[in-house]
Amino acid sequence: MNNQENKKFILMTTAPVEKLVIRMAVPTVIIMLVSALYNMADTYFVGSLGTSQTAAVGITFSLMAIIQAIGFFFGQGAGNYLSRTLGEKDMRGAGRMAATACFTAFGFGCVLSLAGTLFITPLARLLGATDTILPYARAYLRFILLAAPFMISSFMLNNMLRFQGNASLSMIGMVSGAVLNVGLDPLFIFTFDLGVMGASLATMISQIVSCSILFIISCARSDTVPISPRNFSPQPAIYAEIARSGLPSLLRQALISIATMCLNHAAGSFGDQTIAAISIVNRITLIAGAALLGIGQGFQPVCGFNVGAKKFDRVKKAFWFSVRTTTVALTALAAAAFVFAPHIIAWFRKDDAGVIETGALALRFQCLAMPLSAWIVLNNMFLQTSGNALSASILAFARQGLFLIPLILILTPLLGVRGIQLAAPIADACAFIVAIPLGAKALRKMG
Repeated sequence: MNNQENKKFILMTTAPVEKLVIRMAVPTVIIMLVSALYNMADTYFVGSLGTSQTAAVGITFSLMAIIQAIGFFFGQGAGNYLSRTLGEKDMRGAGRMAATACFTAFGFGCVLSLAGTLFITPLARLLGATDTILPYARAYLRFILLAAPFMISSFMLNNMLRFQGNASLSMIGMVSGAVLNVGLDPLFIFTFDLGVMGASLATMISQIVSCSILFIISCARSDTVPISPRNFSPQPAIYAEIARSGLPSLLRQALISIATMCLNHAAGSFGDQTIAAISIVNRITLIAGAALLGIGQGFQPVCGFNVGAKKFDRVKKAFWFSVRTTTVALTALAAAAFVFAPHIIAWFRKDDAGVIETGALALRFQCLAMPLSAWIVLNNMFLQTSGNALSASILAFARQGLFLIPLILILTPLLGVRGIQLAAPIADACAFIVAIPLGAKALRKMG
């Protein structure tokens, strides 16, 4: 372990945990908000083209969730291992893990890109495209699929840097890509008159740039675990370790994708307006989710290092601080969104009263359950990073798999559009109840 790495170990295992979590969380909150901005920017600019175009961008959220799921699977799977091995001062094992996760993730992205491009029309239908949405969905998906290997690698590299305590470095790559995307969107959509395809092209270029910056940072810095082809070790033990820590993230994100597809298909029977409204609400709730995940991801390296160093009192102290902070923040955010819901929806689609009415009510229902997400997500991250893989996987599966998808299937035939609007907040309340005993059991195990 070199001098920089030793200093980081001392910092992560001795500094006051409240200040440490904040120090780790500020860059990750920015990163997650930037990630949400990628999606928000396309929805905002495409919103002026029409309701069907807005819905086309909206239904691709499910594909984005799959891409993020794969990136998080490798990034959090490898990252959790890195934080623990750095806590144990095992640099050789950390190097093998970093290289193997990096190159395997890019390969998975290439497979997804090829398969999606070959079957782009069935994919668009699967995501929830109606006949009127299909042409725009195909146009938007084309470049998103080409960018898939770089998007997966960006999420993976971002997580690995973060778990090493280098969240500020990962922020550089993510913010650069987001700023570029916001600048290219109006240029391609309006100036070059490329419409929906222009939004997709802007996202592809910005993601390639972001991934390149993150890779250069990972390879060039002395305080990061180097990614070298010489350390690539595609061994079952390494992939098992990635799966052990990464499976909860994969389950959580993949189920988000499946649940969103179910929402799109349920909303499709009520017209493009309903799909557009639900899609806009999904994008808006990304902001709250981004802030929550950012604070949680600031907690994770603190948790991982101190679990590896057997300093369990610090782990618990950091956990409760993170729960309190995120609950207060989400309550304030939910209150503001509840009051201004119609205005927020209109910002994306001001010329369609039906979209505003449906979306505003859905957003208000979601705000009622939003503060509960703090306990759910922080527990999931705590269980995942502390090595409680089974409990973390159960909790990751619960919200979408046990509750949201069945609620969509049950409530939509009974209540129509109102059932679609109510499904997500009810699922949050149920997942909150499941998280209580799982988190309490893991905390008791630490004494």
